[in-house]
Amino acid sequence: MTDHSDRTEQTDPARTTPAPNPDPLDTALRLVRAQTAVVKRFDASLSSLHGVSLADFTMLLHLSQAPGGRMRRVDLAEALGLTASGVTRGLAPLERIGLVSREAAARDARVAYAALTPTGRERLAEMLRTARHVAAEHFAAEQWSAEDLGLLSALLTRVGGTAPGQRLG
Repeated sequence: MTDHSDRTEQTDPARTTPAPNPDPLDTALRLVRAQTAVVKRFDASLSSLHGVSLADFTMLLHLSQAPGGRMRRVDLAEALGLTASGVTRGLAPLERIGLVSREAAARDARVAYAALTPTGRERLAEMLRTARHVAAEHFAAEQWSAEDLGLLSALLTRVGGTAPGQRLG
């Protein structure tokens, strides 16, 4: 069993000694910078290996977790924290490359569904392997203990971070 306490104190003294008067703005800006760094890592791998962005991957993941692999576009927008037009713009390239299809509701022509295609399911499985690898590298056991990850996950949930399939807000 590895003792993380010595390593932590040597490499990250701020972790063991909280700032006496933390600035909420500084904290928020650090969170934004951390999110940017994580997005860049995912985008680089997903783009180079699969031709999609993290935003594309997230849309596909939400669709895969929906009943029947499809969602009303307005529900997908709500789940992602986007506008309906933002979802439509995001889905267009995924439709062009055959990962998503547009389906009209049988009972209401005004309602449109986004549906994951069989090709989309196959490609998403490949993307998931890549995403898991990127996450494992980013949160390597040498730098992050299970307790660290659990605490980070709980804190992110408190500030509105939800897992795919959970509603924002």
